[in-house]
Amino acid sequence: MARKALKLASWTSVALAASGVYLYSNNYLDPNDFGAVRVGRAVATTAVISYDYLTSLRSVPYGSEEYLQRRSQVHLRSARRLCELCCANRGTFIKVGQHLGALDYLLPEEYTSTLKVLHSQAPQSSMQEVRQVIREELGKEIHDLFLSFDDTPLGAASLAQVHKAVLHDGRTVAVKVQHPKVQAQSSKDILLMEVLVLAVKQLFPDFEFMWLVDEAKKNLPLELDFLNEGRNAEKVAHMLRHFNFLKVPQIHWELSTKRVLLMEFVEGGQVNDRAYMEKNQIDVNEISCHLGKMYSEMIFVNGFVHCDPHPGNVLVRKRPDTGKAEIVLLDHGLYQVLTEEFRLDYCHLWQSLIWTDMDGLKQYSQRLGAADLYPLFACMLTARSWDSVKRGIGQAPVSATEDSEIRNNAACYLPEISQLLNHVPRQMLLILKTNDLLRSIETTLGTRSSASSFLNMSRCCIRALAEHKKRDADSFFRRTQISFSEAFSLWQINLHELLLRVKALRLACWVSALLGWLTRAPHRM
Repeated sequence: MARKALKLASWTSVALAASGVYLYSNNYLDPNDFGAVRVGRAVATTAVISYDYLTSLRSVPYGSEEYLQRRSQVHLRSARRLCELCCANRGTFIKVGQHLGALDYLLPEEYTSTLKVLHSQAPQSSMQEVRQVIREELGKEIHDLFLSFDDTPLGAASLAQVHKAVLHDGRTVAVKVQHPKVQAQSSKDILLMEVLVLAVKQLFPDFEFMWLVDEAKKNLPLELDFLNEGRNAEKVAHMLRHFNFLKVPQIHWELSTKRVLLMEFVEGGQVNDRAYMEKNQIDVNEISCHLGKMYSEMIFVNGFVHCDPHPGNVLVRKRPDTGKAEIVLLDHGLYQVLTEEFRLDYCHLWQSLIWTDMDGLKQYSQRLGAADLYPLFACMLTARSWDSVKRGIGQAPVSATEDSEIRNNAACYLPEISQLLNHVPRQMLLILKTNDLLRSIETTLGTRSSASSFLNMSRCCIRALAEHKKRDADSFFRRTQISFSEAFSLWQINLHELLLRVKALRLACWVSALLGWLTRAPHRM
């Protein structure tokens, strides 16, 4: 009997081992997908990072030159370990890592610069997995649905990848296919992150990153629903239909589900690709201005904000019919809906920042949860120093020295920044991320902090506040009065912008005259 049991156990082990080898060799099974492996890896990485911070900085005087140098080294080592963890565990971990990498002026530079690579290092699903998802969602094989289907994806992200295909009627489409295991793993990954963040907070009381877990818990289910993404795309296209420079790809609903999204295929260069714009004779300043108008309208007027404007999601091209520059907005999974109270307070706050109203800045910062940390809050919003905020953020463009100072301060004030992020309304978190992503694009294009961008923001704030007052007005006379006040304020901004252009033109003439004189001077000698 014992011999039979032993023989049965042996054959069972061989069968299981053979099945494991077969599944692994055919990409059905990946050790990274085992819960124990993912949990163990995350716990081990968190423990190593925590130990590094505890031991490396313990014996060094706080604030000394050696302390700052060691802290930077620990930040860099920890960021690399975190990046490796995100790449290994994939899915939700990469999504959260990308979010952290986008917070340029809120987290230490060692973290943001290291985690930025996650935008280009997302894993790809195999064609076998892509076929499986399409079969499960649409009930047909790829060859039944498409005339052609490119095996190599146009791009891969943390949650999905996009393939180019041609329908049987000849239309070229982009097919977004969700990674097969991300749906099942996401809720467990978020729970794991929550436990780890709470554990780290016991060791480091100033470490307040529960806001990050809360955001992932709220937003990830929405991003994993591609039907929701399609609805967002159609809503923003309708909302911004008056901008003839904006293109949102059309959704093909008949072949779209929660895990597969079909949309119109649109080509273009990434918005931070200056070489592409120069080659195609696209004006960099025009694109930057259009981008600012588009986002000011979303944030201040409509309160419905596309919150993932990294360069892969914002393309530029020349329109085939008119030859004019056009922005193509992709990936509509992550939007922030702003409450009216928040939107109006945020309008007032930016008006105070633009026109250097320090009393208004303090009042509306505190209404948005900044309390006594309102100077830090203003610096986080503008990515400018407190001195620049007090002088006026439109008075002078940001210098390399000031930019470096702001980035260094992100490391020095990390506990205060964490505290602020835990106390501001949750709507503010994605707005801050969006601000930093847009600033990164402007910095690459060399158009950051131009006066015209602040004036466009101010126009949207004036319109939004006037519209709110008109809705609350109880008489025709009062509504007319508000309309005249709005028109006068917009006229003042237009005049101010005209004076700035005249001033810039006059300066350009002086510089040109001076260069001409310097060129002729040697000949006179």
